[in-house]
Formats: sequence, structure tokens, C-alpha cells
Amino acid sequence: MISEQEQVRRNKLQEIKSKRYPFPNDARITGTSTVVKAAAEKEKDLTEDKRTNFTIAGRIMTMRQMGKAAFIHLQDRYGRVQVYVKKDIIGDAAFEEFKTLDIGDIVETSGYGFLTKTNEPSLHASTLRLLVKCLHPLPEKWHGLTDVETRYRQRYIDLIVNEEVRDTFVARSKIIKEIRNFLDQENYIEVETPTFHSLTGGANARPFSTHHNALNIDLYLRIALELPLKRLIVGGFERVYEIGRVFRNEGISTHHNPEFTMLEFYQAYATFEDLMDLTERLFARLCQSVLGSTTSKFGEVEINWQLPWKRVTMLDSIYEIGGLDRSIPLDTLEGVQQAGETLGIKEAAWAEDYGVGLYELFDQGVQPKIVNPTFITRHPVEISPLARRSMDDPRFTDRFELMVCGMELANAFSELNDPEDQRGRFEAQLKAKEKGDLEAMDLDEDFLCALEYGMPPTAGQGIGIDRLAMLFTGSTSIRDVILFPAMKPITTKTGTSSNDQE
Repeated sequence: MISEQEQVRRNKLQEIKSKRYPFPNDARITGTSTVVKAAAEKEKDLTEDKRTNFTIAGRIMTMRQMGKAAFIHLQDRYGRVQVYVKKDIIGDAAFEEFKTLDIGDIVETSGYGFLTKTNEPSLHASTLRLLVKCLHPLPEKWHGLTDVETRYRQRYIDLIVNEEVRDTFVARSKIIKEIRNFLDQENYIEVETPTFHSLTGGANARPFSTHHNALNIDLYLRIALELPLKRLIVGGFERVYEIGRVFRNEGISTHHNPEFTMLEFYQAYATFEDLMDLTERLFARLCQSVLGSTTSKFGEVEINWQLPWKRVTMLDSIYEIGGLDRSIPLDTLEGVQQAGETLGIKEAAWAEDYGVGLYELFDQGVQPKIVNPTFITRHPVEISPLARRSMDDPRFTDRFELMVCGMELANAFSELNDPEDQRGRFEAQLKAKEKGDLEAMDLDEDFLCALEYGMPPTAGQGIGIDRLAMLFTGSTSIRDVILFPAMKPITTKTGTSSNDQE
């Protein structure tokens, strides 16, 4: 159903079409909103004939008509600039057409920068013409539950009307650019690996499956970047990284989206401790170049990114952060069970396994309490099927997770390069899958073959780009940093959908 306002706009478009082709394709832009505003300040003492002329284009966001003159605000990718339009300058015909324009229309205008009586940098227009007609009124107010849902479904509208949303995605782009710059300077090489896999591996997660008709085989969308990159380490690429989309058939929440962006990097002849040092250097650079500060806001919480960051083993964190009394030992299954009862952790599934139980103590009793960046090290073998065992205690692995504001931001470990040990871990995963674990990995014979050729001592790490963007931009939902997040399709006849809240 077309609204009355939409019909008026469509009628205007038909009127234009009856006179000329409506959408010119010969716009030649020589300036931007930012350039015009800078010139207005710089050339304010020059006479009109000495000032620089610019041609800019953008979307009309406000319009104020005053008889034979008008002010509009034009928005381009850099922001907004005011444009002064006067009938005597642009001509009668152009001004008559200008009066039929609507907020949202895209126009081209030429002129010079100047300061108004209120000292607002503006463009004094000498020409103005319509490039594209906007057939829908732009929202005047943009808040509330229904509009939040529409923001995600129609991100293009969100980007038009919300400057802070555009800033969020500019910041996300800067983050990725600086990560690439940093890793390039650390002599890493960027690669691309397949999105379709014939086996699931690299993480414990439920995959999306599909079928390749020509080959007549079932395939999976990758759940991690890990195993192909480690094959490249075997092949001699001693420092390698990839930034790519991964897909996990899991629930949707403020911290989870079925497809998301991961950075994974691997370095031969390095340990997980080396990667903690490298991670701190990386974030020091990101804070300087993206935040311009060592602090950021996440909701009502202030995050202090100041180095160095706390490093604590998972076991010790249950005492230091979780608040467990040290009289309760955590070096046995019985102690873990007692700690679970003491901390009020009621889940029973973990109670038969030491490593899984220790992790549940951390996951439920420690992780939600962490605010500032903290390296949690030495994870149990049972929850680390691809990590190298610790030489001083084989129950644990040389692994860390970087926790910030209760979220896992990064996961890293010294890589398991013993093919026999890796086969045993894969076989344990297979047994879990046979018992119904939909997140367990497959046994990857080709990866085992690669390890048999010899993978040098290696450390690898994954960082969730979306969560990093959340923390750096103060976005409390992952949907706010993904341009087109996963949404339920609209199915009702009225064109609305149920609110799929997070």
C-alpha cells in the first residue's frame, strides 16, 4: 500500500519523466562536504571571483525555503554541508524545479564556500540539479523496538539517517586495515583458503551443510580457518594469516551471528607466550590509530586497554576472580565437583570429567566477571583438541583466551604438531559425535598426513573481528557492527514480521 506522501513523490517523478530523462549520469564531483567547509574558512577574506568553485553531490537531509532563496543540508560520505540556493543565481527554471524537490533526493550542485551570518561554513550554489528521486520519505524519528528491527533489515536507511552508525562501520574498516598493516609489517603473508570443506574441523561448532551437484558430494561451510592455514605452515609459509567469513549453525544473540568475520594467524617457531606479546603490540597500535585512547566505553562499562594485561591460568582465575576459597583443591575431579557445589553451578553434564568441569567453573563463575583485557591461560586438554600439551602438566595445554567484558575476544595456543597425539584427539571427537555431539570435529586424514610431513613448532591465534568492533565502538549488540545481520524473513501479509529480539 503506497502512502499519500509516496504517491506525491511518484507523481513528481512522472512529471519529470514527461519532460526529460530523470536521472543524469554525467555528474563530475570535484569536492566534498569536508572540502567545501574547509574552503569556506580558508577563503573567507577573498572576493567571490577569487574563491574556489566546487561541484559536490549528495542527499538532501533538510530543506528550508524562504521565497526566492532556500537553505538545504546536503549529505555525502564525509558528512553534511549547508547549501545556499538563490533564484537569481541558479536561474528561474532551475529554481522552479528545485522547489519540487524532497528530502532524500540526490542532487548535484556547484558553487564556492562561504560563511553565513551565523558563521556556518556553506556552499553558495551557482547550479543545482536532480540526479535521483527518492520515492520514500525518510524517517523523522529513529528509535524504539520496531525501528531497531527495521534498522537491521534495511541498513541502507539506517546509514542514511544515523551518522553514528556510519561512524561505527568506518571504525570497523579502520580496525581491519590496521590489523593488515600490522601483520604485514610483522612479515606475515595474507592468503585465502576455501569456504567449502568436505569435513568439519578447526573448532567445535555445528556446521551449515550443502550439496555440490556436479561433484555429487556433501560439503560444509567452514566453521574456522585453522586447518588449511596450518597446512600452509607445513608447506613453508612460516607466517600466514587470513581475514575471512566463517559460518556456525548456532543461535543468534547479542554476541553471536551465524556468519561472522575471523582473523586467524599462525607463526612458526613461536609459542603461545609469544602471541600474547604480539597481541599486546597489536592492540597498542589499534588503540592509537582507531581509538586515539587507551580506554573505551562498552555500555556503561569503561574498558582500560592499558598495557600490560593480566595473565592468569584458568585454574588460578577460579580463585582470584571467581572467589573460590583456596582451601578447596582444583587438582582433582572431586575438588572440581566440590567447587561447583560451592559456587552454585548446577549443570550436571560436566561433573564426570575433570577438564570439562574445570572449564564450566571458569565459564560460569569467572568469565562474566572479567572487564579489562585478561589472558586466561592453560586450558584443559579435554576442551582443546588442537592445542599442544603443556610440558610441565599434560592435563593442560599451552593455550590462552583473551577475555574482555565477559566475552571471548581471541583464542590462541601452541599448536599440536604430534600426528599421533592429534589422531587420538580426533578419535575422541569422533566418539563424541557418535554419542550425538553435533559440534564435534571429523577425523581429517589429510591434515594428519600433513602433520606427518612435519609441522615446525607453531603458535596460532584467532580474533573475532565483530566482537573487536563491538568493544572499540561501544556497540552492545553484534548486529550493530555487521552491516546485514541474520534476520528471520518477513512472512506476514501486512509486510511486518514478529520482533526477533536478541
